[in-house]
Amino acid sequence: MTVLPKWDPEGAPKKPQIVGIGAQKAGTTWLGQMIAQHPQVWLPPFKEAQFFNHRFVPEHRQWLPWHFRRARQNQEKRYAGKGQEMPPELDAWLKRITTGEMFTNRWYKQVFAPAPEGTIPCDITPEYSTLPEEGVDFVADFLPKGRFIYIIRHPVDRAISQLKMNLTRKKKHPKGVEAWLAEIDDPVLYDRGDYATYVPRWTSRLPQDRLLILPFGQIARDPEGFMRRIEGFCGLDPFGYRDLGAKVFAANGELSFPAEARAKIRERLEPQFAFIEKTFGKEFSALIR
Repeated sequence: MTVLPKWDPEGAPKKPQIVGIGAQKAGTTWLGQMIAQHPQVWLPPFKEAQFFNHRFVPEHRQWLPWHFRRARQNQEKRYAGKGQEMPPELDAWLKRITTGEMFTNRWYKQVFAPAPEGTIPCDITPEYSTLPEEGVDFVADFLPKGRFIYIIRHPVDRAISQLKMNLTRKKKHPKGVEAWLAEIDDPVLYDRGDYATYVPRWTSRLPQDRLLILPFGQIARDPEGFMRRIEGFCGLDPFGYRDLGAKVFAANGELSFPAEARAKIRERLEPQFAFIEKTFGKEFSALIR
């Protein structure tokens, strides 16, 4: 039987103290893969608890049951692929958080119950970045010891990456410029990267010692330095991470995005570039891709 790393099956319910809030398609998966290796940190065996957006973004509730079903299926496949049975404590925990009443305050704390004494529970859910004002208020109050990480990616690159992910899931392959131009009309593409709206909601409610905003491009340029900044911010000891140079995201190579559509997205997102440079400066802006 596989022994689960850093796992306390008798652990008491607890809140996360490190929270990755976004943005979507901005390196949060890479961040989760790195920080999960740290001996002082504990993450659930699946990404994204989705607690706060379930509470404050009603349209997200439509797909969240699928998210948790997939999380369980992925664990089952992982162990089956090794010819092993799922560890009973993992099976019991998955049943506990995927059945009965979900997304209550107690349920959220149960998600992090297996974190052993002395480790810091961590939740990385990029959808949190899009919470409405009352949602950010709730998060700041509900997690008074929480430290939050927000990664800013080049607005156009981020939107295209999100679009390719969505099209891949739908098994769609637009042919020709007009088909692509029709796809970029989806308002969801622009909402998830609306830094001008969402960043001020977080900066106005969290002091600098609780909110760290980083440029996406630093992951590729200096991944070790990127993690050192996070360690310092979260009070973690320096650690030697495996696969720091792993690709940040895997784009669908079959979807070739035309230059005309990219120019159109750039035009729509120009206010986001202006906001980033005005808020964070030229040096930061140069590192967002």
